[in-house]
This record gives sequence, structure tokens and C-alpha cells, in this order.
Amino acid sequence: MITEVCAFSLDSCLTAQQAGAGRIELCGGFAEGGTTPSAGLIQQVRQHITIPFYVMIRPRGGDFLYSETELAVMKTDIQLAKTLGADGVVLGILEADGRVNEAQTRELVELAKPLPVTFHRAFDMTRDPIEALEAVIRTGAVRILTSGQHQNVDLGLSVLQKLAEKAAGRIEIMAGAGVNAKNAQQLIEAGVHALHLSGGQKEDSGMIFRQPAVSMASTLPNEYEYVEANEAKIRAVVEQM
Repeated sequence: MITEVCAFSLDSCLTAQQAGAGRIELCGGFAEGGTTPSAGLIQQVRQHITIPFYVMIRPRGGDFLYSETELAVMKTDIQLAKTLGADGVVLGILEADGRVNEAQTRELVELAKPLPVTFHRAFDMTRDPIEALEAVIRTGAVRILTSGQHQNVDLGLSVLQKLAEKAAGRIEIMAGAGVNAKNAQQLIEAGVHALHLSGGQKEDSGMIFRQPAVSMASTLPNEYEYVEANEAKIRAVVEQM
């Protein structure tokens, strides 16, 4: 079983590797829940990281119903990730009615080849987890990242167990959202195939002068704090494996 770390910076990738993580999900856009990282970050991670890393392919925050122009951007980002040496990509596309958009997802899975594809937590926004499981399997994705369609894996544990059983070796089920050293063993016993966490903690900005009248951030973290991976948090989960 593998531990995957969601990382938003080269420093966090280095920390994850040092802590014993088996794979990295590389993202930009922390406040949006993860978007496509910059080409510069992908390139630097390829140069400095030896464990596999998957690149998030998500053109914006918000829902997972994409326009034709957004899909065009996603296709270009997949091609760029391949060129820059990514080991896989992470994506998810839905229909307006809450089903997996199989046709569009399959098209991107084919474009990504030979890189494998993880279908991300767009899965948790679908109308029925078993229906969505079968749909994702048909797209050719190799893995689903899910909290069991609940706010965190503790609440979604029974669904995660059911998904692992229904998957029956046809696709990997990776549990994510609230994974930590306290619940890792329970998740392993539920039959999931991998664990996903950020292991993050807030770091204070090094800025001495702080403008009290203006904020550039619409959400937390604000411009005077940021989040980086914490080696101890990640290692505590890895040791459970």
C-alpha cells in the first residue's frame, strides 16, 4: 500500500519524499482545492524528486462541469505534463446531472497515455458512488481518490469499504480527506488501496511590514501565511503502512 502526498510547492515535495511518501500529487491553487501547477513547478519537481509524481489537471476551482475552451486547456496541460516528465495525471469531469462524463474523461485518459490517470474527488460530487465507480472504470482511469462521498474519510468509511469491495481489483480506491496517523489503520482494514494526505501545517510569512488596509486574498490562507507539508505528520501515516 502506498501513501500519496498532495503538495503545492517544491519544498513540500521534498518534505514528502524525505518522510517516506510513495507518490506525490502536484497541485497549484491551494485555496481552490487544487488546480494545475505551473510549468516551472513541474519542471523543478522532475529535477529534484525521485519518487513518482502525478500532475493535477484542473483549469479552475469550483465545479467539474467544463466548457469546450476549458477542455482545450486541460488537453494542452496534459501534453505539457507529459513533456515535462510527469509520471501520471489527475483529473475529473462530471455531467450537469451529477454523473461522470465518461466520453470527455475517456478522451483525456487516452490523451494521457502512456501515463496513468487518477480520477480525483470530483467523484465525491457524483449522484451515486457505485454508478460513478463503474463509469470511472469504463474510462480507463487506474485510480479513484475519494472520501467516500462525505466531508472526510472518517464519515465516509463505510462507503470507502463498499467501494473497495465493489472495485474487486478492477481499479484502485485511494482514501483522502482527513487522513492521519489516528485513522490510517482503520482505513487500511477497510480495504482501500492507498492513502492520500497533505500533512500540511500553516507557516507564517516572513514579511515584517504588513499592510493593514488591503488584502489580496479572498479566502484563507491570506498573503501573510502559507501551507507546507509537515514531515512528522506524513511519516506518522507512512509508518502505519
